[in-house]
Amino acid sequence: MSKRMPPVGEPLPLDLVNTRANGPGGEIDLLDSAERFRPWLEAQEGRLSRATPGPDSTGPRVDLDAVRALRSRIEKVVACARDGEEPPAQALRALTRAQLAAPLHRRLDWDGGAVTATRVRTGSATDVLLAELADATVDLLIDPAALARVRCCEGPGCRLLFLAVNPRRRWCSPALCGNRVRVGRYYQRHKEDTE
Repeated sequence: MSKRMPPVGEPLPLDLVNTRANGPGGEIDLLDSAERFRPWLEAQEGRLSRATPGPDSTGPRVDLDAVRALRSRIEKVVACARDGEEPPAQALRALTRAQLAAPLHRRLDWDGGAVTATRVRTGSATDVLLAELADATVDLLIDPAALARVRCCEGPGCRLLFLAVNPRRRWCSPALCGNRVRVGRYYQRHKEDTE
C-alpha cells in the first residue's frame, strides 16, 4: 500500500478499519493527523454528516483519539463476529454508547406543499461521527449474510477488509493487490522458465 488513501466504498465500518493499513515503510494510519483523515472524510461524502478533523480546520472539529478508539472496537467486534465468536462486552457497550451520544430524530418541516422529515442527529461533531459509524457497524453486525461476506485481502502484506459481492473476490482492489499477485505469479513463471 502506498501513501495513497486505501480504497473506499465498502460498508462504513470496514472503510474505517481500513484507515489503518500496511505500507512499504510500515503501518499507515489515516487517523494519525487531521491532514491524513480529511481526504477519507471527504471520500465518505453522502454517507456521513459533515465533520472536520483536527484543530487546523474551520467548522466543527472531530476528536481523532475518540475515532481511533472506536475503530479499534469496531475492528475487534467485526473480527469476532466473522469468526462466530462472542465479541467483547466492553466493545459492544462502546458501540451502544456511541449511538446514544448523538440521538437521531426526524425534524419536520413544511416545504410549501407537504410535510417533510429530515433525519438529524444532535451532539458534537465527534459524537455525531461516532454515532453514524456505530450505527453502520450495528447494521453490518446484525446482517448475517453481509457479515459472512466480510473478507481480509489475500494480497501479500495487505490487511484491508472488504465485502465480497462475488464469492471469488480475493483482493481489496484488483488494481492494487490483485495486480501485485498477478505480476508476482508472472515473474515466478518466467523465472522458472529461464532456469
